[in-house]
Amino acid sequence: MSEVITIGLDIAKYVFHVHGADGRGRAMFSKRISRGKLLDFFAAQPSCRVALEACGGAHHWARQLTQLGHEVRLIPPAYVKPFVKRQKNDAIDAEAICEAAQRPSMRFVAVKSEEQQAAGLLFRTRDLLVRQRTQLINAIRGHLTEYGWIAPKGPPHVAMLADLIDEEEMTSSLPEAAHAMFRVMLDLLAGLNSKIADLDKEIARRARKDEVSRRLMTVPGIGPISATAIAALAPPVETFAKGRDFAAWLGLTPLQRSTGGKQKLGATSKMGERTLRRLLIIGSSAVVQQASKRGAPKGSWLEQMLARKPRMLVTVALANKMARIVWALLIKQENYRAPVAAKA
Repeated sequence: MSEVITIGLDIAKYVFHVHGADGRGRAMFSKRISRGKLLDFFAAQPSCRVALEACGGAHHWARQLTQLGHEVRLIPPAYVKPFVKRQKNDAIDAEAICEAAQRPSMRFVAVKSEEQQAAGLLFRTRDLLVRQRTQLINAIRGHLTEYGWIAPKGPPHVAMLADLIDEEEMTSSLPEAAHAMFRVMLDLLAGLNSKIADLDKEIARRARKDEVSRRLMTVPGIGPISATAIAALAPPVETFAKGRDFAAWLGLTPLQRSTGGKQKLGATSKMGERTLRRLLIIGSSAVVQQASKRGAPKGSWLEQMLARKPRMLVTVALANKMARIVWALLIKQENYRAPVAAKA
């Protein structure tokens, strides 16, 4: 009798579906299982490969199934979709996951530990608070405009309104109800600024403590936030064969629409880890801004690019270059050394 070699698991909140296949890909079973009985089902199965989509909760179940002795593989949802047959339900999804996991060229997602996910949660929380702060600032500026007050752009300028809101000139020009609401929003803004500052201190503390983060901070344009984010969110660098693969995983390489032997490259793909890509672009924009003001090193790659390419294009190209440098530093376990321009 054939043994089950691969099991495709379609996860959800309460109802799961499993699809088992033997070594030749023939279906052995397809059944629906409740959440409470899932671990008991896999505990009774012989050790095999279990495949899941890399979605919410997938890393938790991957850790649980690994403890039961199974080989767990997480597949990006975009790579499972081509294997879905007509229509869509849990059984078809589980079958598609099982079939995708059997492909020799399939790419998988590294399973994260609880500590890695906790470290990543630090940045997710900070991003959430920063977005909420931006919403508050936009609301304050927009509502003040209705009463003839124009606040300059930027958090520092809006923070000054906390002192101005109680002055006679502004108080007399605002209805009492509006003044109370502005006070509420400014108090919320002060609280968000305080929490973001606390998270920044925690990130800086972790960056000083971690050897990998200290090594990454030797790269121009990478500070404590970017360094610790890369250490927490990026998969093991051994996953990538070369630096360009890491840059492609971040979405910093151009889209390809090549055919008939003709190479056609489009805009930056943006198909990858959004948080790390954004942080690298912010860091590279700071480097490009300083180079535009003070001048890039004589004969450097950055100087040549700024001389013949638009500034935004150079910023994204530098972010791509930074990603490849990060991969090289992590593979070789070395600090960054600035290149020396060749003598004419």
